[in-house]
Amino acid sequence: MEMKHVIIFAVIGIVALLGFNIINGNSREQNRGVAVSTVATDSATDADSTQDNAAAITSKPLGEQPKAMLDDATNKINQAQQSEQDRFDQMNNTQ
Repeated sequence: MEMKHVIIFAVIGIVALLGFNIINGNSREQNRGVAVSTVATDSATDADSTQDNAAAITSKPLGEQPKAMLDDATNKINQAQQSEQDRFDQMNNTQ
């Protein structure tokens, strides 16, 4: 191959990669906006439930408080895993 063919091929490759990055970046921004909106609604409901759970735990007898704390932590972990799975499914559906 001649040197000018190599240079032309390299310029075409760079332009193709630049176009791909621009298109991919736009779709990623849209996905990020959807993820931010769902996180904002999830965190607002989590804050309300946290205050309610703390009051419920302290109202229990001292012997039952550790179990109540473990149950509360388990529920929070399950909710976080479920919301993460929902977000993952939503991201797969958008692609």
